[in-house]
Amino acid sequence: MPLPKLEPSTRVGDQVFEAIHAAIISGELPAGHRLRIRDLAADLGTSVMPVREAIARLQEIGLAESLPYRGAVVKDFSYQELLDLYAARSLLEVEATVLGAGRVSPDDVARMRDELAAMDAALVQSDAVGYLDRDEDFLAIVYAAAGNRVLLEMIRMLWNRCRAYKVVGAERELESGDPSPLLQYQKSLLDAIESGDVELAGRITAQSLEAATERIRAGVRDSAAN
Repeated sequence: MPLPKLEPSTRVGDQVFEAIHAAIISGELPAGHRLRIRDLAADLGTSVMPVREAIARLQEIGLAESLPYRGAVVKDFSYQELLDLYAARSLLEVEATVLGAGRVSPDDVARMRDELAAMDAALVQSDAVGYLDRDEDFLAIVYAAAGNRVLLEMIRMLWNRCRAYKVVGAERELESGDPSPLLQYQKSLLDAIESGDVELAGRITAQSLEAATERIRAGVRDSAAN
């Protein structure tokens, strides 16, 4: 699908990066997709230079890679890389939950409820990307309350790096006909926070990421069996 042309701007380089970045995060440019510089420049209505620079930035943050004989592609991950990503996520997100759960304000809780409702609405519409956007906004409220901007930035970077996998996982749950597991941990986390149980909130985040890690391991076993 061609990307929309950009409006003229003094920030063309940033716009190009943001456009390609958004297409990768949304799944419009899936893992393994070739990032042909001239095609992207034509789609976006720019010269090749800002596209080349944008691809270099995407490689720096782990969303693109250069392969022999293929050039730049949207990065795909091996199962081991995914396991490593989720191990890092668990270390950071459990800590962010414990730090933030006891500091969220009543306004934060109200915003979390709004995000939970938006997640539910996205699932009704079978909108996996919309669901993930709202899920990350929901969690970011708790993590931001921890008061450590660097911690939240690192978590967001890891979210971005495994976003393609998360989209596929959410779509599989939707295709199963029972998307309720996609809200299970968020509801439990919100209940724990509202009750003031910080330790339980941390355990729920740990359980959520452990469940995701087990799905990755299950994928490894299924691949080995086939």
